[in-house]
Amino acid sequence: MTRPYNFSAGPAAIPNEVLEQAAAEMLDWHGSGMGVMEMSHRGKEFLSIYEQAEADLRELLAVPANFKILFMQGGGLAENAIVPMNLSRAGAVDFVVTGSWSQKSQKEARKYASEANVIASGEDGSFTTLPDPAAWKISRGASYLHICSNETINGIEFHQLPDLKALGSDAPLVIDFSSHVASRPVDWSRVGLAFGGAQKNLGPAGLTLVVVREDLLGHALPSCPSAFDYKTVADNQSMYNTPPTWGIYVAGLTFQWLKRQREGSHSGVAAMEQRNIAKARLLYDTIDQSQFYVNKVAANCRSRMNVPFFLRDESRNDAFLAGAKERGLLQLKGHKSVGGMRASIYNAMPLAGVQALVDYMREFEQKNA
Repeated sequence: MTRPYNFSAGPAAIPNEVLEQAAAEMLDWHGSGMGVMEMSHRGKEFLSIYEQAEADLRELLAVPANFKILFMQGGGLAENAIVPMNLSRAGAVDFVVTGSWSQKSQKEARKYASEANVIASGEDGSFTTLPDPAAWKISRGASYLHICSNETINGIEFHQLPDLKALGSDAPLVIDFSSHVASRPVDWSRVGLAFGGAQKNLGPAGLTLVVVREDLLGHALPSCPSAFDYKTVADNQSMYNTPPTWGIYVAGLTFQWLKRQREGSHSGVAAMEQRNIAKARLLYDTIDQSQFYVNKVAANCRSRMNVPFFLRDESRNDAFLAGAKERGLLQLKGHKSVGGMRASIYNAMPLAGVQALVDYMREFEQKNA
């Protein structure tokens, strides 16, 4: 059976090969007589799954040895509280607000930091551009500086992480990379901590990834729950409490799928980056060459993962979505706070899916222009 193309922003599409393997192993994982959801998280079977997943992710993302990889729960929204509970030291923290998610992060941090400073914002431009780092009003002595490196709702992406040292800051950079993790390499020399929910690009909802530099551990506020203290989680290999075992297992299968990907001389995440560049270019070029559709984000910061677009005649939105569904193009409706359409074209979305969307967009325009 040919499956529809799922453009959901999250929970999002998972590679077919991963779903098929998970289905085949549902009742009996590798002859153990148990499904993964039934295993003890401390048993040898699950420990082998966990250890392989951690090793594969470290390899895929080229995570340096002085960073800990934590598998947690609560999603990006919970990390908006967990990060300041661990890193703020009850001092001031800085935020660059570039869309809905960094707005949420800044508001949540106010509960735990003495100050949560907005040092730059794209709100005046309706979050269609990135503030120039040279103009950021970085606070002296901030405990960390937070950015959302890809705004899922607004479709804005940092194509290069800021170099805080070059900007005169010693603060660790915290990035929320939920919606573009594993779609491109990460420059870890510029990062202190990265976090992201798995449900967009790595696996099912319920698993949260945290990659944190070791020197940032051990500074949690006294009020921080033990299960959210990064040092406690790291010291217990993400098993201080029962981890999201099924999410780790499916993410591990996704990591193995990623390692198998090839584009020319590129493999793994580098191959995915090449593929994602091609997918995004195809879709943006179609929008830009049209008189019927529009994307409002500045070209230099358009997301490769989340492409919001609008019909210039929005009275045709419902017809567009109905026709898309008939063609097997699912979940294209834009976020309620923005409207319009949004195509999320994560790693699991093949180029053929984007081509199918582009073909439909051109056909709909011809019929309705």
